Amino acid sequence: MDIKLSQCFIAVDDHDAALGFYRDALGLEVRNDVGFEGMRWVTLGSAAQPEVEVVLEPPVADPGATDADRQAAAELLAKGLLRAVNFRTPDCDATFEKIRATGADVLQEPMDQPYGVRDCAFRDPAGNMVRFAQPRQ
Repeated sequence: MDIKLSQCFIAVDDHDAALGFYRDALGLEVRNDVGFEGMRWVTLGSAAQPEVEVVLEPPVADPGATDADRQAAAELLAKGLLRAVNFRTPDCDATFEKIRATGADVLQEPMDQPYGVRDCAFRDPAGNMVRFAQPRQ
């Protein structure tokens, strides 16, 4: 079987604030920005991986969702309980310093992990944890 990752979805409650992190701090390029039925999806990607897209979407991207479902998703997002995405980088420390300089919310400074990477973590404006890992040699 030959399969490859195409897209991953990240729940955000404010697309413009999220763009400040994913586009401006991380340097991802905006590939698409679509509105539909009062919702918005913004697709971004890295020039280094043109075949992979990160899609910023509403916490509940279903126009038929109940108010209770929307409230539950908003509460989970606000608590930071929805995972976002892990990125790979050749230099964790340099990546950390560049992102920290933008004022991003630091969750973990670079550290060696027992599972074979050096990584760091930030919280995006919606509360999602975003990690950056450098494989150890």
